[in-house]
Amino acid sequence: MLLAQGSDLRLDAGAVDYVIIALYFVFVLGIGYLARRAISSSLDFFLSGRSLPAWITGLAFISANLGAIEIMGMSATGAEYGMPTMHYFWIGAIPAMLFLGIVMMPFYYGSKVRSVPEFMLRRFGPGAHLVNAISFAVAQVLIAGINLFLLAKIVEVLLGWPLVVALIVAGLIVLAYITLGGLSAAIYNEVLQFFVIVAALTPLTIIALNQAGGWSGLANRISSPEQMSAWPGNELVGFDSSVLTAIGLVFGLGFVLSFGYWTTNFVEVQRAMASKSMNHARRTPIVGAFPKMFVPFIVIVPGMLATVLVPAVRQGKASGNFDFNNSLLYLMRDLLPNGMLGLAIAGLLASFMAGMAANISSFNTVFSYDIWQAYVVKDREDGYYLGIGRTITIIATIAAMGTALIASQYSNLMDYLQLLFSFFNAPLFATFILGMFWKRMTPTAGWVGLVFGTLTAIVIAVLSEDALGAFSLSILPLSGQGASFVAAGVAFVVDIVISYVVTLATQSKPDRELVGLVYSLTPKETFHDPRDAHEAWYQKPGILASIALVLVIGLNLVFG
Repeated sequence: MLLAQGSDLRLDAGAVDYVIIALYFVFVLGIGYLARRAISSSLDFFLSGRSLPAWITGLAFISANLGAIEIMGMSATGAEYGMPTMHYFWIGAIPAMLFLGIVMMPFYYGSKVRSVPEFMLRRFGPGAHLVNAISFAVAQVLIAGINLFLLAKIVEVLLGWPLVVALIVAGLIVLAYITLGGLSAAIYNEVLQFFVIVAALTPLTIIALNQAGGWSGLANRISSPEQMSAWPGNELVGFDSSVLTAIGLVFGLGFVLSFGYWTTNFVEVQRAMASKSMNHARRTPIVGAFPKMFVPFIVIVPGMLATVLVPAVRQGKASGNFDFNNSLLYLMRDLLPNGMLGLAIAGLLASFMAGMAANISSFNTVFSYDIWQAYVVKDREDGYYLGIGRTITIIATIAAMGTALIASQYSNLMDYLQLLFSFFNAPLFATFILGMFWKRMTPTAGWVGLVFGTLTAIVIAVLSEDALGAFSLSILPLSGQGASFVAAGVAFVVDIVISYVVTLATQSKPDRELVGLVYSLTPKETFHDPRDAHEAWYQKPGILASIALVLVIGLNLVFG
C-alpha cells in the first residue's frame, strides 16, 4: 500500500495549500462545464468532434499516461534501482510512440473508426471484436481503480479524510467533468494537468538536486555506482546476465509490452483520433514523445535524490525493508514550504485524476459503441447512445471504487499494472500486428489467438511466485517485473503461433474487404489528407519522428 495509518509521513498543509488545491478543482470542474456547451452529438462526446490540434492532443496523450503509476511508481523504482528505470521511457515508450504515429495512425484515423475494437471488427469480424471490447473494458476498470486508490490514499493521509470518503469524493469529481464534457473535458483537463504536474515536480527536483550538490554530488552519494547508469540494468530485471537483461528489456519491455500498450491501447489512441486531420493525428504521439523523454528527470531523479537526502528513505533502503512508494512524499515533506507544498499536492492529485479520467473516457466509448450498440441495442438514434455513454460513465466510476480495493491489496502497484498489461495488451498487439501486415490471417484466427494468448499470460501469472497474491501457485521462480516480462513474451509468441495454425485451416477475407486495414492492400494516397496540403516541412510527421529518435538515442548514450 502507498501509505499506512500511523505512518510518520505527514505533510503540514496550511491554509494557502488548501486554497491552491481548491482553485485547481474549480478549474477542473469549470473546464467540464464549458466543454459541455460544445456537446451536441455522440461524436462530440466520445471523440471531441475530431477537431483538436496536435499540440493539444499530444500533451493530452502524455498526460493520460502521466497518472498514479507514472508518478509514484516510477519515483519508487528510481529510488530502488536508479537510472535503469529510464528504460521504461527511452526503451519502453518512445520507439512505440513513434511507430504509432508513422505506421499505425493512418490506419486508425483513415478508416474513421471510433475505437481500437472497431478496427478489430472491420479487420477480423465480430469474434475478435467482442473479445477485444470485453477485455479492454475490464482492463480499464481495473486500471482506473489503481489511479482512484492512490488518489484517495493521498487525500486520506495527507488531508486527513477517511479512505472511503476520499474514494467517493475523488471519484465524483472525475465523474463530474467527464459526464459534463466528455472527451473534450478530459483532454483539456489533461493539458491543464500536464502543466500542473510539471510545475509541481520541476521545482522539487531543482531544490533537491541543489541540496545534493548537483549531479556529481548525487553520483558521489548514491549507494551503488551502477545506479547512475541506465545500462545494463540487471537488478531492475532480476537477471544476473547482462545479455539476458538486454534481451528482456528490448523484447519483453521495449517490443511486446511497449508496442502492445502504446499502439493498441485505446486510452492513448483515442486522444490522437480526436485530432482535426490525418497529420495532426499522426503528430499526436510524436509531439508527445518530446516531453515524454524528459519526464524521467522530474519523476525518477527525485526518487534517487530522496535516497540521499531523506534519512528515512536512506535508512530504509540500506535495511532492505522500505516501501519505496513513499519516497517522493518524504522528499516533498522535507523540502517544500507551504504554498509550493499545495502546488505539489495538486500536481499529485492531477496525475491520479488524469489517469483515471483517461481510463473512464475510453471505457465509456468502447462500451457504448463496441458492446452496447454492436450487440445489445442496435440502430437507435444518436442521442440514445450519448445517454448510454453518460450512464455507463457513472457505473464505471462506481465500479472503479470497487477495483480500487483490489489495488489496495498489492504492495507494488507497478508489478500489478505490468501484469495487467501482459494479460490484455501483449496478445492484442500480436493479433493486431500480424493482421495488419499479413492479409492471409483469417477472422477465426483473430479471436482464437487473442483468447489463447490471454489465457497463456494468466496461467504464467498463476504459476509464478506471488504474482497474483493468494491465487499464485508459486511453481515458477518468477516474480515482479520478471513475471510480467515472461508472461507478455510467451503470450505474444503463443498468439502468433496459434493464429498462424488456425489461419491455415480457415477461410480468409477477400482482398477488397481489407483495403485500408492491411498495409499491402492500402493505396498510399489513403494516408494523405487534403487539409494537410499546406503544412510546412517541419510539421511533417517523419521529420519530427526522426528528431525525436535522434534525441532519445542521444539520451541513452549520455546516461548509458
